[in-house]
Amino acid sequence: MLIDSDISIEPSNTKSRSQPTIALLPWGQLWEDFYDSIGISFDSFCNELTGGWQFGYIEALRLAGVRTVIFYVSTNVTEPSRFTHKPTGATICLLPAPKLYRTIRPKITKQTPSLAPNSEESQGSRSKSHQIWLKLLRQVAPYLATPLGLLAQELRREGCQVILCQEYEYFRFDTCVLLGKLMRLPVFATFQGGDIDRNLIGRSLRRWTMRSCKGLLIGTGTEIQRVRDRYHLHSAKIAQIFNPIDLEMWGTTDRRAARAMFQLPTDAQVVVWHGRIDMYAKGLDILLDAWEEVCRERIGRDLRLLLMGTGIHSEQLRQRIAALPTQNVLWMDQYINDRNLMRHFLSAGDVYAFPSRREGFPVAPIEAMACGLPVVAANAPGVANILAGCEASGGLVVPPDDTAAFAQALGRILDDPTWCQELGQLAKRRVEASFSLEVVGRQLRDFLMKSTI
Repeated sequence: MLIDSDISIEPSNTKSRSQPTIALLPWGQLWEDFYDSIGISFDSFCNELTGGWQFGYIEALRLAGVRTVIFYVSTNVTEPSRFTHKPTGATICLLPAPKLYRTIRPKITKQTPSLAPNSEESQGSRSKSHQIWLKLLRQVAPYLATPLGLLAQELRREGCQVILCQEYEYFRFDTCVLLGKLMRLPVFATFQGGDIDRNLIGRSLRRWTMRSCKGLLIGTGTEIQRVRDRYHLHSAKIAQIFNPIDLEMWGTTDRRAARAMFQLPTDAQVVVWHGRIDMYAKGLDILLDAWEEVCRERIGRDLRLLLMGTGIHSEQLRQRIAALPTQNVLWMDQYINDRNLMRHFLSAGDVYAFPSRREGFPVAPIEAMACGLPVVAANAPGVANILAGCEASGGLVVPPDDTAAFAQALGRILDDPTWCQELGQLAKRRVEASFSLEVVGRQLRDFLMKSTI
C-alpha cells in the first residue's frame, strides 16, 4: 500500500452528499507513470504538490461550491484507498490496476523478445510474430488499465454527479464515456495539450465518444476550431474556459530579497523560465540559441538566464548549457512544489521566456504574469488567448521555431527597462481580469453542473 504515516486517510462514510461533486480523472495509465518520472513521491503529492491546471480546477470549483474527487489507478494498492490532498482538501481515490493489465504491462514494456536458440529462420519467424503480438497488446493494454467496476463502485460511494477527464483524444475518456452511459452520468473532458491518440481502437471509437460526451472544456481557440472541424460538434458542446490561477498565492515579492535568495546581483537583467525539461516540446533549444544571440549582441552587460525544472532531457540540457560560450545560466534541476519559492523565483526576473512548441493551455506564463513579468512567447497553442492583444496584455508573441525572432523580442524588452516595467503591469492586470479562481470557478460550475440541475 502507498500509505505513509504523514498521509491523511479519508474516513469511509463522512462525505457530504448535499455538496455537488465531480470525479476528476487525470492523464496517465497509472499514477506512477508521470509522477515517478519527475521524482514526486505519493507522500509529497498528497502533502505538498500544488499549482498546475489540475489543482487550479480543484481550487476554483471549491470556491464555486463544488467538491472534487481525484481518481488515479496504481499498481501500488490492492484495494480502493482514500487520501486527502492537504493543500486543497480534495479527496484522492487510488484504484488498483486490474489483474489482466498488471499481467500485460511487463510484456509491452520489454524492448526485445526472448528467443530459444533455434535456427536463424525459426528465430526470425518467432521474432516477427512476437513483434506483431506486442503491437496488438500495446493497442489493447490502455483500454484494460481502468478498473471500470471498481470505478463505478467508488463513483457511487462518493456521490459523484459528473465525470471530468483530462484529454478527450485518449483511452480513458473513451472508457469513461461508456461507463457514463451505463451509469447515466454526464462525461466531460478538458484539453491540456495531450498529443492526438494514435491508438487504433481509439481512432475507431472517437467519433462516437466525442458525440456521446456531455461537453468539452478547451482554452485555446485553435483547438476549438480543430475539434469542431474534425468531429462536427455543435458549438454549445464546447466551452472556452481558461486555466485558473490563485492570485493570493501568486504576486510580486520584494525583488531585492528574491534576488538575494538566488544570489543574483540587483543590477543584473534576468530572464526566467520554469517547467518540465522536455527539449523539443518546451522549446528549450530555441531558448538557449536565442539566449546565446542576445548575449553576443550585448557584450559587457550583466545578463542572467534563470531556469527551474527537471524532466526526461535533464542531461541533454546540462550538456547544452555547458557548451554555451558565456556561463551565465543558473539552473535549479528539480521539481519545485513550494509555490512561495516559485513566486520568489519569478519575482527575481525581469522578463519571462516561453519558447514552447507544444502546449495545451499553459499555466507557466500566467504565473509569471501574475508576478508582474512581461512575457516573450512563441505562438504555441493557448498563447494567443493568454496574450490577446499582445503588448496590451503584457507580452510579445513570435512565430514558433524562430530563434532570431525570439532573440529579437527578448532584446527589445531588455533594452528598454521602462517599457519592460509597463508591460509587466499590463500582464498582471490581464491575469487579474481573466484568470482568477473566482471567475473560472463560476464558469466551470455552470458548464459542468448544468446537466445535474
